[in-house]
This record gives sequence, structure tokens and C-alpha cells, in this order.
Amino acid sequence: MKRLIAALSLSIAMAGSALVAEAVETPYFAERVAEGTMPPVTERLPKEPLVVSFTGDKAPGVHGGDLNMLIPRARYLRRMVVYGYARLVAYDENYEFVADIARDFTVEDGRIYTFHLREGHKWSDGHPFTTEDFRYWWEDVVLNEELNPGGVPSFMQVDGRPPIVTFPDSLTARFEWPMPNPHFLPRIAAASPLFLYRPAHYLKQFHADYADPEELAQKVEDSRRPSWASLHNRRDRMYRFDNVQQPTLQPWRNTTRKKSAGRFEGVRNAYYHKVDQNGRQLPYMDRLILTVASPALIPAQAGSGQTDLQALGLRLVDWTFLKEAEDRGNYDVYGWETAMGSTMALFPNLNYEDPAYRKLFRDVRFRRALSLAIDRELVNEVVYFGDARESNNTVLRRSKLYDKDLETRWTQYDPKEARRLLDEIGLTERGPGGIRKLPDGRLLEIIVETSGEDPQQTDILELLEETWREVGVKLFIKPSQRDTFRNRVSAGLSQVAVWTGIQAGLATPDMSPEELAPTSQLGLQWPKWGLYYESGGTMGEPPDMELPKKLVELTNQWNQATDRAERERLWKEMLEINIDQVYSIGIVTAVPQPVVVRRGLRNVPEKGVYHWDPGAYFGIYRPDSFWYETEELRQSK
Repeated sequence: MKRLIAALSLSIAMAGSALVAEAVETPYFAERVAEGTMPPVTERLPKEPLVVSFTGDKAPGVHGGDLNMLIPRARYLRRMVVYGYARLVAYDENYEFVADIARDFTVEDGRIYTFHLREGHKWSDGHPFTTEDFRYWWEDVVLNEELNPGGVPSFMQVDGRPPIVTFPDSLTARFEWPMPNPHFLPRIAAASPLFLYRPAHYLKQFHADYADPEELAQKVEDSRRPSWASLHNRRDRMYRFDNVQQPTLQPWRNTTRKKSAGRFEGVRNAYYHKVDQNGRQLPYMDRLILTVASPALIPAQAGSGQTDLQALGLRLVDWTFLKEAEDRGNYDVYGWETAMGSTMALFPNLNYEDPAYRKLFRDVRFRRALSLAIDRELVNEVVYFGDARESNNTVLRRSKLYDKDLETRWTQYDPKEARRLLDEIGLTERGPGGIRKLPDGRLLEIIVETSGEDPQQTDILELLEETWREVGVKLFIKPSQRDTFRNRVSAGLSQVAVWTGIQAGLATPDMSPEELAPTSQLGLQWPKWGLYYESGGTMGEPPDMELPKKLVELTNQWNQATDRAERERLWKEMLEINIDQVYSIGIVTAVPQPVVVRRGLRNVPEKGVYHWDPGAYFGIYRPDSFWYETEELRQSK
């Protein structure tokens, strides 16, 4: 099978070479171009730039202005890379893979990936971007034992084997595995992406194979780093984005040096590879500015108009306040969908250390009873003002894999059926307060553990405590720190854990279904089985239940499948098993995310999806195409 993706589905409307001749100079750089200190835009663009055209409510814009956003901590500087969302291959708004930085790419048999670059594309410092940058990353970083003592990372291996990497010419890079690698493109298109390249011309000065030994030794000494490898890794900050000297391919380049700064200024990349249909080089905005604010004050600052585009730090509970302040703050509040399988889910630990409880958690009748004893409509009304949707922990309605039956199975509030199932299991003896007893005489007390980070989880659990008690199950809430929480679950010390639902709520057949199987220690319902899979059988425990074993087999089949219809079939079978067996207990989903948008800011969709991966939050909607209407334009409407 061979697939060719030529460019973003938004485009292309005209020939690249013809467009370059008509390219519009960016006002931000006009003075420097006139002085001769910067090449004109026709020389800064690739020979075939990515041409973005707009349809529907979106429109081509004009250059200028700043996009101001608030962040809760300095480390959120990396959101410039997340929101900028320049990727070798990216997701479009339908969550399909499209070429972005790459001119095009091909996939053969699911295992041979060939990327063709844009002739004349340059890094933000004007140096050519070629396959030398790919070669440097692979041969001089990944395969260098001092820089990467762990060897080829697992995400670049299939069945323990790395790819054969070749470079047929300066604009072509090829990665070939002996068998399909369906995880490769999702990693490249991710919010926190796999960068297959590095600015070799910049980093070679810190590499022992290229730098003058004396000069490199002096740089190591001046930096107070223990070795050249440590210095190189410190200068290589493609994602963290805190080395202002490292060239980038993102729409904005960070110019703020200090990590402790309270304000980070991203300035437009003069060599960015996109233009609009009118010949204007993107991004439209001259600067992306991230200002550190106290997390508790972000809603108030957003409500007083101190941000141009904000979702980070805002929650549904802030909705009323933000709406009431719209006119004063000169903004509008949009309600975007969230896209996790469930905003909050319960995970009974099938690897729990206590034999009596472990047997109970492994009985599907018990898991179904717990689910049926949850009044999801009450939770929705009390906690989410009725704006969420009662649901299992499964894919959402936007997903091509959506099935209404899977959304609702075992979710109806039916305490009578819950009691019948618990009786059928044999939990008929009662203790004080009507709480059922285990066969060994202990009261049926379920401790639900949280990471203590979201107070709404406690609100929901308090509602569950009431309805579970009505069927004879006592619920206790135990908050803790995230690390402690994770360690307890992994060690089999936690009975039931609380976390968000599956990340793949918007899944397509080409996205990995691994969350639905015991393939990771982070799977809260089967951590020891997941560790066994992750470690290749050297740690953890092998699954000893039939259906979890089958889920692993189905995951492995998906990894080898190259036919999209077959991948879809495997996905649906895994979803069916997960929902019918209630391996996790979803409660509600699609909780609206408030998004504050400055009035006059264009091309921000009123209805969007706010999700980490896939999506990169705002990234999938391409903030490089956001622009401000001028007062003159607004008045002319």
C-alpha cells in the first residue's frame, strides 16, 4: 500500500513559484529589508511554500499585532511549540495526517516512510533546512553513546529493531522498518512531538566529533557542565524552547533568555514556510507573548481583559463570571468541547494485593454493579450544571469509531439491578448501616484514591458515596500527591483509582488503541500487567484473565495491520470488550472548556475541541493564521 499526502487539506490554490513572485513583504521586517540586513520575503520563503487558503467562517488576514496569553508557570514556555504546531507531519481538523513542514510524504506497507522537504526552506536564522539536519539527529545524536547512552529509544523500534535510515538526496529522508510502525506518524504529529531533525549547523559547535577540541573544552568549562555531552543536551531544547540561540522552524521564536522570567516573548520567524492565498507570509501575528500569572488569578485576569486568547487555567466553574464580564473585558467566551473518553473515570485495580478484593474487582458483575449505582444525571446537574454528557469511558461522537450503545451501556442509574448483581455474587450479608459484608466477614469498604489535584473529583465522589451506600457499598475518599498515588496503584496497594478517561476520545482507525489493553504501567486498572508488556516480560506480571490477554493480542494485531478497514475492526472489538467488561467506569464527558477570545481576533473557531493529543489544544486550529481585524475593517462591515 502506498499513500501520498501532498499538503494541508486547507490548501493549495496556486502554484508555489508563481506565488513567491507575488509575495507580500511583512511590515515587521520592512525596515530591515530596506536596509539590506534581511533578505526580501521572496528569498526567505521556500521555493514551494505551504499555501493556506481559507473557507467558511475563516478568512485571509493582515499582518501585525501581539497575541497575549497567560501561563501558570515558567515551564509552560513550551506552549509556544505546542500552540505553534509546526510539525513535519501534522493533524488537520479532521484528525487526518497531512504534510506541513514536509512538502509531502509517502507510506509504503505501513513500514517505509519517505519525507520530501521543501527546496529553499530555512531555519529561523536563515540557514538551509535539509536532510543533513535529519542525518545529524540520527547518526550524531541518537546513535552517539555519550549523548544517548540508552541507545535507540523504544519509540524508534519495532519488535526491538531500529529503522534503516537513508538520505537519497538533500531533500529526501527515508525511515524503513522490517514490519509496520503505526506509531511513527502520531509521534511526529503529537502535541509534544518527535523531532526527527536538529539544526546541525548550530549544534555541531557543541559536538566532540565536529568542534575544535580546545574551543569545546572552553565552552564546557564556561558553562559549568560536566561534559561536552551535557552541554550539547543543554543547548538542544527543541521542545522546552528555552535556548534563544537555537534556530527553530516554529512560527515564533523565543527571545527571552531567563527561565525565571515572568514574560516570554516569541517573535515571528522570518523564514517560516507558510503563506496565505494572498501571498502574505504567516504567522499574521508579529509576537506571541506568554505572561506568567498566579494560577488562582488567571480567571480574574482573563475576565478583566488581560489576555487575548485563554483556556489554560479556566474551568467550567468560571463560566458565569467570564460571561458577565464580556463587555467590560472586550472579549467573547466560547464553549469548546473537551475530548477525553471521560472527564473523570474510576479504575478498579485488577492487580490489587488483597485476594478477597482482587477477586471481587475481577468479577464483571461487581464492576457493572458499581457503574449502575452511579446517578450520572445527578453528577452532571450538580457539578457541571447539566452541560456535560453522561457516558462511558469511550470514544466520543466526533470519532469515526463512535457507537451509541457503547456510550450508554451499563450507565443507566439502576440501583435495583445493582443490588441484584451484588446479591448474585453472594454479598448478601449486611453489617452496620446496611453495608454488605465480604465472605470473610469484613465490611465492603471501597477506598477510592485521587491525586488530590482536582477538587471536582471530590465533589463527584461525595455524590457517588451516597448512591453506592444505597446498594450496600461504603466508599471512602483518599487524596494524595501524584507520585504517591501512582506508586500505590503500580504496587497493587490502591483499590480504585480516579483519573481522566482515555486520551483517544477522538480516535480514528489509524490512532493506536493501546490505552484499551494492558500495555503500560500507567494503565490504572492493570498496572502490573502493563509493566509486564512494557518491559518485555522482565518485570510485572503476565495477564491471567482471558479477555485482558485477548486485548493484548488485538493490540499486537493492530500494530501489524496495514489495511484501514482491519484497523477499524480491531478498534471496535477492543472498545466492545472494554465497555462490556467495564474495565473502567466513566461518568460524564464533553465538559465544556471556556475559551476567552479578544473581540476582533479572527479565525478562532467558535466551536472547537480543546484536547492535548491529538490536537495540541489551540495548535490544530493553526494560531499562525489568527489575526486582528482593524477598526477600519470592523466599521466597514
